Parts: sequence; C-alpha cells; structure tokens
Amino acid sequence: MLFLGDVVGRSGRAAVVSRLPGLREDWALDFVVVNAENATSGAGLSPDHAKALLAAGADCLTLGDHAFDQKDMLSFIETEPRILRPLNFARTAPGKGARVYSAAGGRKVLVAQALGQVFMKRPFDDPFSAIDAALRAHPLGGAVQAALVDIHCEATSEKMGMGHWCDGRASVVVGTHTHVPTADAQILPGGTAYQSDAGMCGDYNSIIGMDKLEPMRRFVTGMGKERLTPAKGEATLSGLYAETDDRTGLATKVRMIRVGGRLDEARP
Repeated sequence: MLFLGDVVGRSGRAAVVSRLPGLREDWALDFVVVNAENATSGAGLSPDHAKALLAAGADCLTLGDHAFDQKDMLSFIETEPRILRPLNFARTAPGKGARVYSAAGGRKVLVAQALGQVFMKRPFDDPFSAIDAALRAHPLGGAVQAALVDIHCEATSEKMGMGHWCDGRASVVVGTHTHVPTADAQILPGGTAYQSDAGMCGDYNSIIGMDKLEPMRRFVTGMGKERLTPAKGEATLSGLYAETDDRTGLATKVRMIRVGGRLDEARP
C-alpha cells in the first residue's frame, strides 16, 4: 500500500498525476490512498481535481478539516464513494468517514479518517471512539485483509496516541495536516505501521506549501494583507509505503517515501 500526504495546490496535483501511474507499476502497488484536502487552491477539493487524482491511480481520497471548502464537494461526495470525509465531522455532513474497498486479488481494505481535537480551530467529536467503532466492525484477518487510518490533526502527541490505540487492529496509522514529514516511520509492537505525519505533496520551497510572502508578512507584522496561495515550484511526493500480511493484516515492512522536488529521495 502507498499513502500520499496532503496534496497542496496545482504543483501537488501535477506531481501526483504525472508520477503516480509509474509508481503503481514500478512498486507493484495494490492500493493507494491520497489525502487531497488542500488540492484545490490550497483549501478543499473540487470535483474536477478529485476526478484527475482518481484517474491517476488513487483508490481512495481522504479529506480533512477543509473537506467542504469547495462547496461542490457537498453534493459530489454523495456520488463518489472513493472520497472520504472525517468520521467525526458534523453529524449532518454528507458522505462517509470509513469504507471498505476492493484491492487486487479480491482483498478488502478498510480506510477510515478522523480529525484530532488538540489545537484545532473548532471542536470535533472524539476521534478515538469513532475510529474504534470502525475497527471493531471490520476486524483484521476477518472482514478485511488490511485497514488504514488517516489521523488528521495538529498535535503529534494525539497522532501517536491514535497509533498506539489502533496498534494490532490496523495495518497502517498515518498522520496528516501539518504538511511536514516526520522521521518516525516504524512498526509498532502490535504490528501496525505508523508515521506521525506523512508530509505533503507540494512545493517545499514554501511555508507548509504556501507561497512564502504572505505567511511571512503575517508572522512578522501580525497582519494579513492577501489570501494564502500555494507555492508553484516542483513538488515532492511525500508519503508512507507499507507491506502487509494478508492472513493477519499486520504490517511487515514500512518506509517513508519522498519522490521529486527539493527533498532527498526515499523509496521502498
């Protein structure tokens, strides 16, 4: 399996669309999940951009706290089951936060996403109980051959808590939202592959994917002048690669991924 972190703007989309088909073939990928909540102008995901990422080889797109910044997604997500919004988003939100998908060889893969609570701009329901219910309903080695959890939040401590909460019950727990890859990819004691943040698919000559001028102005002066816009240089694809045991669903190998752009290459 391959998980790609937050796709940011045109640069990130272009990198996924151009490189993912080749990676699927070169790495013999059975299943690909892409977090796409910043893919459209850095805020949300439009239907057209969702279609492009899916056509490039993503089996599932996860969103996040910007899930419905692009208003067309409110209706599109109801017609496209390959897009997930967070489980613990507003109860009236359209779409679903967890689904079982079919992978190569008829294998079943659960994908679930939840939003964290620590340091987030608005309160969300408890992510731990939301993910717990999804994992209990789809046990590894039984209902599904693999399960991936995208925990979308600010605090690394909360992400680590989710990793250990799911250890032995999920194949992969990976963090998103902060756009900076962490150097802690590992297999936890119970057999779950984990990384606190997958990083972004975007231009790293930036401030978390955004053109540097406006964020810098806000940091230095405390005042904003313009809206934030994604940086447009060559993107690095950042993410997590994992191999799992079909019988147990647990991870047997995990590697951080960095392809293209400014960051040093890292491949399986």
